[in-house]
Amino acid sequence: MATSAVPAAIDALLEILRAAPALAEVQIVDGPPVDDQAVPDQLCIGWQPGDSESATMLQEFAYAGARSRNEEGVITCWIDCWSGDIDIRPRRLRAFEVLAVVEDALRASDTAREAPTLNGTVQWSQLAAGSLRQVSSDQGARAALGFTVTYLARL
Repeated sequence: MATSAVPAAIDALLEILRAAPALAEVQIVDGPPVDDQAVPDQLCIGWQPGDSESATMLQEFAYAGARSRNEEGVITCWIDCWSGDIDIRPRRLRAFEVLAVVEDALRASDTAREAPTLNGTVQWSQLAAGSLRQVSSDQGARAALGFTVTYLARL
């Protein structure tokens, strides 16, 4: 029996997003980036700059008798869209375009019935919160979105 759904949930989220055709041009990273961060579009799962937590979990007994537990979890994520030009608007729009693909990938559909369950690793998951950061410098414009995916799992 797993002590937490965090590892399987992160792995499933990565698998779902890497399979999304609309993210084919986005560099999807497990954890913090280790390469050049000057790629146009990057999506990090389990990492946000300045955040010490990749994921959090809170467990409680599901029923009397202590045979199963419910786990509420939060996975931190980061979208970074950069270009060498100074116009921030296209980068902001692109960041939200990538976020929309993430949200769509987490929603159930006829072709992805298991999406909200992260391929069966949790009972449900959802895009829960986000925040926009915009930066312009002599190296160009950058828009970034920090967001979280929350889930509920039965252990």
